[in-house]
Amino acid sequence: MSRLAHEDDVDPLLVETVDRLLGRAATFEAVESAEAEGWSEPLWKLMAEAGFPWISVPEHAGGTGGTLADAMAMLRRVGAHAAPVPVAETGVLGGWLSASAGFDVPDGPLTVVADPGALDLSQGRVSGVAVVAWASRAHRILGIVPDGDKSSIVSFTPDQVSIVGGTNLAGEPRDTVSVDVSMAEVDYRPAPAGVHGAALRLRGALSRVNLAAGALGAMSQLTIDYTNERRQFGKPVASFQAVQQHLVTAAQAAARAEMAAAVATRAVARGGGAFEVAAAKVVVDRAVVEATRAAHQAHGAMGVTREYPLHHLSRRLWAWRHEYGTARQWRDVVGRSVGAGGADGLWPLITT
Repeated sequence: MSRLAHEDDVDPLLVETVDRLLGRAATFEAVESAEAEGWSEPLWKLMAEAGFPWISVPEHAGGTGGTLADAMAMLRRVGAHAAPVPVAETGVLGGWLSASAGFDVPDGPLTVVADPGALDLSQGRVSGVAVVAWASRAHRILGIVPDGDKSSIVSFTPDQVSIVGGTNLAGEPRDTVSVDVSMAEVDYRPAPAGVHGAALRLRGALSRVNLAAGALGAMSQLTIDYTNERRQFGKPVASFQAVQQHLVTAAQAAARAEMAAAVATRAVARGGGAFEVAAAKVVVDRAVVEATRAAHQAHGAMGVTREYPLHHLSRRLWAWRHEYGTARQWRDVVGRSVGAGGADGLWPLITT
């Protein structure tokens, strides 16, 4: 996979190593079997041995170190290979919460309750029901809950809650977690400044933007390769004008998603990013719709067969669209930001 211009601030060895590992281990067969088993344990072990899931979590907190940009570059590769492992939840989300609260980061997978309003904390006991990504595979589940006029970070193990298995469109675990007030007391600590429900939602949305950007790039390349190999009337179908239009549409959508992901990642790394992530989520949502339609049109019947890998990407893309906020919800954020700045603030907002 070629290196992108906006990855100049990312360690090139990291990008190449992650891409090589996933290219070798996240095979078609591995992704298919993971859908039946709930995840790919062999792939997780390889990623964990290299420390990749904990990139951006400080070393003093039990992580691998590195920057948020490093972590997002890795997530783009995870998306490009449709890797069925909870990398985003373990480092960028769960690891971030653990490190912020001073919890020890375990060696195994982490996950988070995406909706802070789903849980309630009272006298050291948590209650609530939420759909949690990869809960059945996690060693610990973390969340942010209201605690008086502030927030607290809670941490509990899967055996402390009731978990009913479920999946998203791509067959990845999206389990219903029920936490009863009679459960044993959980670990909870005050959330430090800057760590709250809105920040978790922002980082979650950023993770989905980067996963989708990687998958869109891979989908575009897969479509180009297929249409150049597939021949009709003695020549590659990619030479036909109608097919070329589909290729252009998919490539343009992938490029827009990559740029939106880069801008949003830089903004969040600087300590802001609410507007940029909202805009990126909107851009990527539209890119997913356009690119998947174009890719499946160019592939024809082959694109919808179980034996061909296009669906590994397209189904994940459609599942990620609605995680950590829908495009309509993020459009509201963009609209409010623009409105708050008034007419004089529109041009600086667009050009800054």
